[in-house]
Amino acid sequence: MNVLITICGRAGSKGVGNKNFRLFLGKPMIYYTIKAAKLFKEKNKNIEEIDICLNSDNELAKKIALEENLFFIERPNELASDTASKVDAIRDVLLKMEKNQNKKYDYIIDLDITSPLRKVKDIENIFNKEIETQSDVVFSVVSSRRNPYFNMVEKVEDDKIVFSKPSSYVRRQDAPEVYDMNASIYCYKRDTLADCKKDPFVEKIDIIVMKDTYVLDIDHEEDFNIMECLVKNYYKDEFKEIFL
Repeated sequence: MNVLITICGRAGSKGVGNKNFRLFLGKPMIYYTIKAAKLFKEKNKNIEEIDICLNSDNELAKKIALEENLFFIERPNELASDTASKVDAIRDVLLKMEKNQNKKYDYIIDLDITSPLRKVKDIENIFNKEIETQSDVVFSVVSSRRNPYFNMVEKVEDDKIVFSKPSSYVRRQDAPEVYDMNASIYCYKRDTLADCKKDPFVEKIDIIVMKDTYVLDIDHEEDFNIMECLVKNYYKDEFKEIFL
């Protein structure tokens, strides 16, 4: 079995400038995701081959890949814009790695740089769920604090406000359980991802539930500062395999 771990990060970002490579607790943000990937590889020697590849249009990423003894695939300009799909970028890495390494991968695990609060066990859980279910993609979620069946509204035509999921539920605990996608971990089946005509999120999908760490992703400057504060004061011991 061959597994490819992708770590993708563009140079630019509208919300938080250069967030993928910015110092976080004294080290570039990308470092913690690299560490998680390496620990997964180290702890899963039963998997025949695990390759880790950085993907970016940033020269610093290329330097880091060299220092960390990882593969590097440069991201083409057409996949480095704000409107480019990350799935397309991961697919590009997959196809180029298969060509360069003359091998075919079975599964692709993508780890998001700006969601570093993950444990190796989370990666193992998502990989095992993919093996078990043979889904097109398995991704990580956390339990949602809000529920569209109970306490969420949306704006529709003519600025009219309506309930997102009109229902008769009077207690939140009776409403269907819903989740937030925390963008931390994705595991794709190879043939699904390689097919550029297929959206892996349309047909057979599954999830694993991770710990809710309050800041799910770093999209704004305050997210960065809050996450750094949370790790430093609350989560450093719990995620010590990554942050110590």
